Amino acid sequence: MKRLFTAADLEKSMTIEVRNVCKSFKDVDAVRNVSLRVESGEALALLGPNGAGKTTLVEMIEGVQIPDSGEIQILGKNWKNDEHFLRQEIGLALQETRFQERLTVEETLRLFASFYQLKKERTNEVLEIIQLESKRKTWVVELSGGQRQRLALGIAILPRPRILILDEPTTGLDPNARRDLWKILEDFKATGTTLLLTTHYMEEAEFLCERIVMLDQGKILADGTLNQLLDKFGEGDLIEYVITEATPSVEARALCGVISSNWNSETGQGLLTVNSISETFILSSGSNFFKNEINCNLKGEYSSAFVNGIISLKMINIMKLEQ
Repeated sequence: MKRLFTAADLEKSMTIEVRNVCKSFKDVDAVRNVSLRVESGEALALLGPNGAGKTTLVEMIEGVQIPDSGEIQILGKNWKNDEHFLRQEIGLALQETRFQERLTVEETLRLFASFYQLKKERTNEVLEIIQLESKRKTWVVELSGGQRQRLALGIAILPRPRILILDEPTTGLDPNARRDLWKILEDFKATGTTLLLTTHYMEEAEFLCERIVMLDQGKILADGTLNQLLDKFGEGDLIEYVITEATPSVEARALCGVISSNWNSETGQGLLTVNSISETFILSSGSNFFKNEINCNLKGEYSSAFVNGIISLKMINIMKLEQ
């Protein structure tokens, strides 16, 4: 017999629902009429360049920002009427989490565990999950960037949340630290927790999430699996670079085969989408851009290749997607 689903059944399977949400800051439309549905147990990545609206959207979902218009429901509840309930069900790991530097790792976890009236056994479980058992007596101030991010993740999962929200969790981490965190998150996904991740790394979205929502200038440009997006929009190669010079974007845009260029002067990070990595390197080998001290991730077809610290993988050309 064919099963009939009631409205209550559908609501129960829907973890996050965003309906026609808008948010502006002075003259900037950060989020423009966005609608989004996230199923229970789904892993979804919000992908886009800096300034795309990812963090603003996530801050509204997690109750930090209030939408100018539209509606957000989480587990059938909203922040205005059900804040206490939602705080128990959502775990947050932000780009930068501030800790008490003169506490140890274990003391930090036990402090946050006390907010949820959790026992010491849960702290020990989380230490094992985030692979910081050997650092339990280490001062937080002595942790590396990757270890601090793992501690932030541990705090987020302490109460066994039904929803885990991660905002750029690996920004600023070296490739090894980034992959260590990915492995922990991959294992955690098996618990059935709903995962919402913001990132500008396609490799991160591809590794951790089944579904990718691409944003730019506050709007959703595309929504689907990686293969669906590649089939629909085609693909380009991406050069991701970090450089200390003030304005490398001019030289970057002048390279052969460049489709688009995105540069963040605060972090020193830039993204170049090119027709072909090999074409750009061969035809632009004399450019000052490649003579500078650049830490490049060359993203093409060799997804696991490491050559002189250069990583290659596939990347959709975000900036070229049409609405």
